Amino acid sequence: MAGHSQFKNIMHRKGAQDSKRAKIFARLAREITVAVKSGNADPKQNSRLRNAIINARSENMPNDKIKNAVQKGTSNNRFDNLLEIRYEGYGPNGIAVIIETITDNKNRTASEIRTILNKHGGRLAESGSVSFNFNRVAELTFKKNGFGAESLIEASIELGSLDFYEDENSVVIICTNNDFGIIKDKLEEDFGEPKSAKLVWHVVNSIKADSELRKKIYSLIDLLEDNDDVQGVYTNLIWS
Repeated sequence: MAGHSQFKNIMHRKGAQDSKRAKIFARLAREITVAVKSGNADPKQNSRLRNAIINARSENMPNDKIKNAVQKGTSNNRFDNLLEIRYEGYGPNGIAVIIETITDNKNRTASEIRTILNKHGGRLAESGSVSFNFNRVAELTFKKNGFGAESLIEASIELGSLDFYEDENSVVIICTNNDFGIIKDKLEEDFGEPKSAKLVWHVVNSIKADSELRKKIYSLIDLLEDNDDVQGVYTNLIWS
């Protein structure tokens, strides 16, 4: 029976991993589809689509799923009604939360996000309530593939990047939204395609929290990210 129980646990974990992976692919597919809708289906002419495909590949999204997402963007179907909506609100202890979504039903999405926040000590707020404490910036992540990290960092600084950070495997370059395309194209030309290229929200003034509050925020973020319409969740909490 112990062996049977262990097998069930393994299958449960695999099922959970597969489910999480499917949600990641669905999120990436929506971004690709919206990118096509907002421009065209040629990555060479549509920088948003090119970045979306780069991000999809970094998550090992199969090519057939990428092509399918592009196709959805070129056809006349229910995906014509997709809307990009940003929600702002508060979590436990007044922690600021920004929730980015892509939805075909804004009433449903707003209701679901409101319910999640309310059930976990938070509330939905009006647009601008918390975003003033965040900057919209671009993140370019490069793998350390033989080139010197210092060369990449120096090149990014010369191009006008805002900041950078690195670990043993990657270098992340931060730049403004306006400089995103220019810096990305030049660094890609000199150092190869980035692992990911995306717009994110960086908090200006962050808040420290004890372990109990961290657990509550982790739980809230997990529930929000589990929603099919949510593309990204950002808070003003210090994680390190």
